[in-house]
Amino acid sequence: MVGIDIGSHEVKAILLSKTADGYKILSHAAVPIKKGAVNDHDIRDADSVVECLRHIKRTLPKSVKYAAVSVSGSAVMTKVIYMDASLSEEEMEAQIEIEADNLIPYSLDEVSIDFETLSANGTDPTKVNVLLSACRTDNIDVRVDALDSVELEAKVVDVEGYALGRSAELILAQLPEGAKYKAVVMVDIGANMTTFSVVESGETTFIREQAFGGEQFTQSISSFYGMTYEQAEKSKIEGDLPRNYMFEVLSPFQTQLLQQIKRTLQIYCTSSGKDKVDYLVLCGGTSKLEGMANLLTNELGVHTIIADPFQGCLHAEESVKSALQPSISKYMIACGLALRSYGQWRT
Repeated sequence: MVGIDIGSHEVKAILLSKTADGYKILSHAAVPIKKGAVNDHDIRDADSVVECLRHIKRTLPKSVKYAAVSVSGSAVMTKVIYMDASLSEEEMEAQIEIEADNLIPYSLDEVSIDFETLSANGTDPTKVNVLLSACRTDNIDVRVDALDSVELEAKVVDVEGYALGRSAELILAQLPEGAKYKAVVMVDIGANMTTFSVVESGETTFIREQAFGGEQFTQSISSFYGMTYEQAEKSKIEGDLPRNYMFEVLSPFQTQLLQQIKRTLQIYCTSSGKDKVDYLVLCGGTSKLEGMANLLTNELGVHTIIADPFQGCLHAEESVKSALQPSISKYMIACGLALRSYGQWRT
């Protein structure tokens, strides 16, 4: 399955094959999308998305028929509930509907629901933890229909935070030994949304989103130096900015980003009873921001790195690797979706 991450700045896709020592990139693409076509993970202009998917489809091997996409934002709800361990899957399903009715602020006719049994409950061994996910059906349909338009079948519609958490398996080798059993926080800084996933022993235990991202940075450059949005975006990417830009624009933005990350970590620590997290992994289009990893390490006292799965268990032909190396961290959600090809899921 090709993993397709539909962002508000571009649509990214990655196709992976499994190898003896990890995964290999078979195909990849990143296609810019019209500004405003996707907002708060809500597709406002389906035609623009379909246009991007057409470009992506052309880069894929002809044999690829299936895709995995994700939903997120305010249309998605996830909650861990406790259920009797003795229930069969059918009995659980019936019970879930009753639980969902109490938890979801929409009519059940408007939502799609799924659940997955996690682990035994720590305090009561007769119960199991069950992850309940619900999403407004129209948010799912618009993605499925867009893929249909380019003759790709949506085999999996995931929740973005969990796709991000899954991608952690690709970068564990970048972290000190034993990181697998520690609390690793994946922080994907997109154009207008930052997604957090805490992964412990291979399980995503906490996800959260903040409406904050690289777009605010571009807006600051634009207003501070009297540039158009397009000029600001170009200058940001090419590093062609006035000498004082570090103090005038970069530093205030980094402080804001630091506050957002700090706030989310506090929420996680409060809900999990932990004092602190062990590692931070930055990814997404804005993760390469000058000095950001060092700033977080110093300010939060948490070992922070920028995701580079090529140092982990991701492989590619040399030409692909050198082309992708500078921007591979923005593909982490797409990678997490592509990894669904090699995990189990209920049909």
